[in-house]
Amino acid sequence: MQTRYQLRKITVNSKLQELQITWADGHHSRYPMEGLRNACPCVLCQGGHDQMGKAVDPKIFLQSSGRKRAITDIVQIGHYAIQITWDDGHQNGIYRFERLRDMCPVEHGLI
Repeated sequence: MQTRYQLRKITVNSKLQELQITWADGHHSRYPMEGLRNACPCVLCQGGHDQMGKAVDPKIFLQSSGRKRAITDIVQIGHYAIQITWDDGHQNGIYRFERLRDMCPVEHGLI
């Protein structure tokens, strides 16, 4: 696996409403929680099996309803993904490291 997809550190910053990831290549990603919740990769949130695997438009992180989100737990799945439990009880999404890095709003110049 390329170092750009290897997780070094993950932090939940509730005050800033962000999930922050430092990658093995030194890049620091910041994901606004509402956008990250809206980008949940589970079949229910994606709208069915035929919608699975589609790339996420990083502009999803620019959309905000003003709703505060909270992450109650994060579990690393092997060396390839994390599973997030949200304050609304949702925990079905497995966020692959490649997907997270590829939709990084910092790399796309959005934040």
